[in-house]
Amino acid sequence: MDTNQLIEQYLAGNRDFVEASLQQANLSEISLNAINLNRADLTSANLEGASLCRAKLNEANLEKATLWRCDLSKSFLIWSSLVKACLIRANLNRVDLHKANLSKADMRLASLRYADISNTNLEGADLRYADLTGANLANSNLAGANLTGAILNKADLYNVNLSKAILARVDMTDADLSFVSLDEAELHNAKISENSSSALLLEIV
Repeated sequence: MDTNQLIEQYLAGNRDFVEASLQQANLSEISLNAINLNRADLTSANLEGASLCRAKLNEANLEKATLWRCDLSKSFLIWSSLVKACLIRANLNRVDLHKANLSKADMRLASLRYADISNTNLEGADLRYADLTGANLANSNLAGANLTGAILNKADLYNVNLSKAILARVDMTDADLSFVSLDEAELHNAKISENSSSALLLEIV
């Protein structure tokens, strides 16, 4: 399916584009709210500035896709692949990224407030200055991720792997840090609540 066909059908009221083949498609600055792109192939697609609120992208392939400033709020991306995707300044508030693969994704300044990012692979991801307030990251892998200046206020970090991660100036106030792995992590000027577990505080020291 080419881009023009998708846009034409969407404007005609069709929302079902399951397993659509849209590699390298240019869908920048287009509104595709509530679209169903489950299992679609969007490898290297350009979705810069697009609006995909409440979209279904479960098991979709978005590897190396450009999603800069894309609005994906309240969308479903369960089991999706966003390896090396560009998500700079993307709106991912309240999205469901359960078991997604975001390894080496560029998520600088992205907003992931109250998102479900549990059991997700974020190894080597760039999350500098991202807002993860209230996000659920339980059981996720953030080994080697860069979270410099990120906001993790009230986030659920239960059993998260943060080994070798950069957590300089990160705000983890009131976050659940139970069973967090911080082996070789950098925590310079990290902000952590006084009620954090003693085991975690000992590891930081």
